[in-house]
Amino acid sequence: MLILFLILIVLALVILIANIAIVPQAYSYVVERLGVYYTTWEAGFHFKTPFVTRIAKKVSLKEQVVDFKPQPVITRDNVTMQIDTVVFFQITDPKLFTYGVERPLSAIENLSATTLRNIIGDMELDHTLTSRDTINTKITAILDEATDKWGIKVNRVEVKNIIPPAEIQDAMEKQMKAERQRRESILRAEGEKKSAILVAEGEKESAILRADAVREQRIREAEGEAQALMTVQKALADSIRLLNDAAPTDKVLAIKSLEALQKVADGKATKIIIPSEIQNLTGLLAAAKETVTDAK
Repeated sequence: MLILFLILIVLALVILIANIAIVPQAYSYVVERLGVYYTTWEAGFHFKTPFVTRIAKKVSLKEQVVDFKPQPVITRDNVTMQIDTVVFFQITDPKLFTYGVERPLSAIENLSATTLRNIIGDMELDHTLTSRDTINTKITAILDEATDKWGIKVNRVEVKNIIPPAEIQDAMEKQMKAERQRRESILRAEGEKKSAILVAEGEKESAILRADAVREQRIREAEGEAQALMTVQKALADSIRLLNDAAPTDKVLAIKSLEALQKVADGKATKIIIPSEIQNLTGLLAAAKETVTDAK
């Protein structure tokens, strides 16, 4: 009897321990009683009734990431591409997640594929390749609305890869290469144009500077000649004024006339016209002699 009692005690302890449940943080347990949904256990210590209640599903409340395999889609201009997506979702209602849909991940994958086909079907190839943000926004909104009744919150969907056919890729590479060559040619032409403009401007400025230098030189030469002429004229005027101030006699004027005649005679002139006043050479010499005598 003692042994049987001990066995019963051990069985009771085993059953008691087996029906103790500790729910970890960021998890929820969906509990059924007699096959019907009973409650949802949050994180902490729980005890279930033996043989009556059971844990139907353990649900993680963390944000989950699912990378779906590439899906074939056709653009509006009839180009078939392979697009794979990454879905970030979080379970917000463990009960709906448990009872709302069979195989929820498969349901999200199929829903993502059909939604992606609908979105890409309204876009052309070039628009598809440059509108990832638009595609991500649209597919996120559609999936989030559709999965709400499953207790799932789709936070975002990212288009991971867009893989066009090989011939399209080859054509795009050739187009990109041609575009790079065109840009290179334009840049080279612009560089040559700017270089030619700079050279022309340099030559223009150089010519202007040379012309300014020649003009400045001629101006300075003209000014120098003018100053020299002014100096000579001023000296001549001063000499005439001094001569007038001295009130020279006829004899002095006669001597000055002889000096001027001498200078004229020393020149290269072949003909000399003698004024009538000094044609009488004898009288002129006599006057000069008297003038010299008076000067002594």
